[in-house]
Amino acid sequence: MSRDDNQYLGEFEQLVLLAVLQLGSDARALDIRRELDEQAKLLEWEVEDTTPPRGGLPRRRFVVTKAGLAALRTSRQVVANLSRGLERLLEKS
Repeated sequence: MSRDDNQYLGEFEQLVLLAVLQLGSDARALDIRRELDEQAKLLEWEVEDTTPPRGGLPRRRFVVTKAGLAALRTSRQVVANLSRGLERLLEKS
C-alpha cells in the first residue's frame, strides 16, 4: 500500500505505530491492544456474557476513562480555538 509522504497521522495512529515498535516481533493484535490499554489508559473495557448469535464469542463493553475524557476535552478545545473565526473558509462551498 502506497501512502503520500505528507499524510497526517492522528494521535491514535501514532499510538498504534508506537505500540507496534515497542512490541517488536511480538506485535500481534491482542498484544497491541494490551499495550495501548496499559500505556494510554484512555479506555477501560469489560467482558459481557456471550449470546447465541455471537457463536460463543464474548462481547466487550468500552468506557472512556477520566483521563480519556480530559484528553478529549483538551483536544477539542485546541481545535475549537484554532478554528474560531474560520467558519466561512472551512464551510463546504
